Amino acid sequence: MLHTVNKSPMQTNDLASCLAHLGDGRLLLIEDGVYGAIAGTGAAKQLAAPASEGRVYVLGPDLEARGVDQSTVADGVQVVDYNGFVRLVAEHGPHQAWV
Repeated sequence: MLHTVNKSPMQTNDLASCLAHLGDGRLLLIEDGVYGAIAGTGAAKQLAAPASEGRVYVLGPDLEARGVDQSTVADGVQVVDYNGFVRLVAEHGPHQAWV
């Protein structure tokens, strides 16, 4: 299953809730959820285990739209473009949006 989180972990508990239910699924951070991928944050620490297994992604255009440089993304978090988003949905659907 592909999970998406679109809210900042500084605003809601959606990321923590998602991680509690992630299982062997994949996680894509989109919109303001991309702030969770910034290295050195508490959210990035929560993502460390699934990221080290290659199961956490962040949408590059949403990083760019928020002025977040890709070099600040936590280790193991993979940056994808819109084609990568579509590929994740196709490979790991169904999709669960945490909104």
